Amino acid sequence: MFETLAAALNWFGIVVFAVTGALVASRKQMDIVGFVLLGVVTGIGGGTVRDLLLGRAPVFWIGQPEYLAVCAAVAAVVFFTAHIPESRYRLLLWFDALGLAVFAVTGAETAFLAGAGVAGAIAMGMITATFGGIIRDILGGESPVILSREIYVTAALVAACLYVALAAAGVAREVALCAGFAAGFGLRGAALTWNWTLPRYRPRPGR
Repeated sequence: MFETLAAALNWFGIVVFAVTGALVASRKQMDIVGFVLLGVVTGIGGGTVRDLLLGRAPVFWIGQPEYLAVCAAVAAVVFFTAHIPESRYRLLLWFDALGLAVFAVTGAETAFLAGAGVAGAIAMGMITATFGGIIRDILGGESPVILSREIYVTAALVAACLYVALAAAGVAREVALCAGFAAGFGLRGAALTWNWTLPRYRPRPGR
């Protein structure tokens, strides 16, 4: 039962990130090829980097090309529907928050089960959650959200850390995954709602 739920959660993350890639393409007024390109690289980019760093061959979408097909199909749908939401950027941020939380925990779980250790699993969770968005923003000519003032990587870190801590403590898989997701999405959502930011460096006179 939960295996089905975990698979559904992973697919949900793929679809959500593909939507964010396509929404960036809509903001840049690209053609449908641009929509598909950004949708695909955003949906599978983080997982690809994770698998390469873990030495997993082939990467997940080579053996399961349906990931490519779904990302492309989702992006094509957004090409015809992106005009519907009143604020595409706000929608982009909330969809991105969902994908961030999903991939932080599923990426950490993949690495943890592969024997990456606690630190490695946390790092892989953060990479899976953020690198798709980084690639999307670079290709789309956007300022990478990872460099924004808002809490972003920190939310992925919290989600991955909580999942790994609970999994290492022997907590049931479904509890660990759901708790990590809730923590990551809750923190990112709070940052979007109340404009939370971390303290920033401010230049000071030298001695």
